[in-house]
Amino acid sequence: MIPPGETIGILGGGQLGRMMALAAANLGYRCHAYAPEADSIAADVCAAFTQGAYDDEAALAAFAAQCAVVTYEFENVAAAPLAAVSAHAPLHPPARALEVAQDRVSEKSFVEALGGRPAPWAQVDSLEDLKAAVARIGAPGILKTRRDGYDGKGQWRIAQPGDADALDLSAKPLIYEGFVTFEAEFSVILVRTEAGEVRFWDSAENVHKAGILDRSTVPAAPVILAQVDEARALAARVADALGYVGVLTLEFFATADGPVFNEMAPRVHNSGHWTIEGALTSQFENHVRAICGLPLGSTALAAKGVVMDNLIGDDAHDWPAILSDPANHLHLYGKAAVRPGRKMGHVTRLVL
Repeated sequence: MIPPGETIGILGGGQLGRMMALAAANLGYRCHAYAPEADSIAADVCAAFTQGAYDDEAALAAFAAQCAVVTYEFENVAAAPLAAVSAHAPLHPPARALEVAQDRVSEKSFVEALGGRPAPWAQVDSLEDLKAAVARIGAPGILKTRRDGYDGKGQWRIAQPGDADALDLSAKPLIYEGFVTFEAEFSVILVRTEAGEVRFWDSAENVHKAGILDRSTVPAAPVILAQVDEARALAARVADALGYVGVLTLEFFATADGPVFNEMAPRVHNSGHWTIEGALTSQFENHVRAICGLPLGSTALAAKGVVMDNLIGDDAHDWPAILSDPANHLHLYGKAAVRPGRKMGHVTRLVL
């Protein structure tokens, strides 16, 4: 057990690290952020900040030596250099979770081995591979980078087989995924302790726009509620197989044939932001509790229902109107530059 007063290291400088640090402060911990960007919004609320590259092993080692435990808020941190971190402080979740989640081929193969069902997929390393994948799986489909894609980035829609001919596939390893006919999207968010205790939050129904999460609603639609148990069972198997410690998220499509796995995120997640006001213990607080070896808090709902809306780009300028409704809980992330498609904050409303 790591007692309050110690320092938690956070790899990553974004809003997830910021909210994690705020939750840690409420429990009496100091946080030390590490990120390559000089303008880290996580660092704004941390006691210390190190600017360094994610592959700078010397800098990572010096950072970890100042921490009692290290975690991350960003799954695109290179896994191999993190050996320099774990040599000085416990790393939770484990680097193995990053290795699996960072590569879509590894991720889907891992989940399939545990009995999960992803969308039809094929590894693509050449134009010939893509043509073969489209012929086998069909079109329409989505061509994605195997690494580094998020919020709809690194993705190309293949509406018909001929679309493949116009693409330049020389840059990165890719994966082709067939379309899934689904009724709704949802996420399973759990927290797991080092001793193997697992707790789940209610699954939110998620609506995306332009590949970015727009709204999460709890409770979810009946079609989702009927599939949550099966999805949770898979998520628990994933967590156990990884020896996972902390908050883990798996995203699913609710289909006529049951839940279809979409992707996993080894971290706190945008679709769990509603838990700050909407659950007895938020995903951020329980992540801190888990990585520090503290007893977990209740994940039960704090209201009859919750709606969380992301504030994307210029949406953040609506803060006066949002605050004019006393029922709204506004979270602005402190980002200086407003850009289209950039997550600037979120607003949560409880159904009492």
